[in-house]
Amino acid sequence: MQRVVTAEMDLELGASVDLIFQIAAAQAVPISSEQLTFTQGDRVYTPTEIVDQSGSRLHRLTGEPGRLEIRYEATVDGQAASSRTSDLEAITYLRPSRYAQSDEVFQQARRQFKGLSGHDLIAAVSEFVSTSTTYTPGLSQGTDSAVTTLMTGQGVCRDYAHVVIALLRAMDMPARYAACFAPGLRPMDFHAVAEAYLDGAWYVIDATRLANRNALVRIATGRDAADCAFLSYHGGYVGLQRLRVDAWVVPESATLEGLETLPQAADPAADDFGALVQIS
Repeated sequence: MQRVVTAEMDLELGASVDLIFQIAAAQAVPISSEQLTFTQGDRVYTPTEIVDQSGSRLHRLTGEPGRLEIRYEATVDGQAASSRTSDLEAITYLRPSRYAQSDEVFQQARRQFKGLSGHDLIAAVSEFVSTSTTYTPGLSQGTDSAVTTLMTGQGVCRDYAHVVIALLRAMDMPARYAACFAPGLRPMDFHAVAEAYLDGAWYVIDATRLANRNALVRIATGRDAADCAFLSYHGGYVGLQRLRVDAWVVPESATLEGLETLPQAADPAADDFGALVQIS
């Protein structure tokens, strides 16, 4: 399966500022072509690339006052190779974190999912979060956590992922957060999903049901959204003027009919959300 992913971002910088981006496909993703540029008028910045322990690629630079334009495009061919998870990683993803407070939802999880484990637990948590939460763009805040979302019953993809992660950790199943490009997603944006660790592999849970998990392209992996922000900065003002994200599956046949029809791999309706799927 071939996928194309793009991101365009325009920032207004009020002063010299330390910028850290996570918008590029992760290290293990099989990329056949890729271009990432940072321009400010005639100036072209060369960022420092930092790869974290999960394979997320961070790009860091010091931006000067003015308008900074960021452009990213990559073509992905095939599937990423599965990486081995260390005991330390598994332990880390059992612990409570900033937005996934498994300790605070412990009693609810133990009561609601009593006796469940393995695939049955993953399916039950996914179904509960999907049916009890309403997708509401623009209403949730960047500081909302799993506890907030459980109380309000509304949120966006990051909120769904945090609730899934917190509930699974409370049931002693390692769970983590993944930021992705998601072909077929509507509305199109960076997407967030949860992953559960079972029998030596990580399986993706998208309780929003808004994307086909088989087409996802990993960007970043972490404990929660705090580890996977597409932009973080220190030391100055940054205004986000424009953000545009896109991702699509390249049809096997480049006919007009093929281009007009959403490929099955990118169609959320074609995903069996009860099946175990890994981010490819």
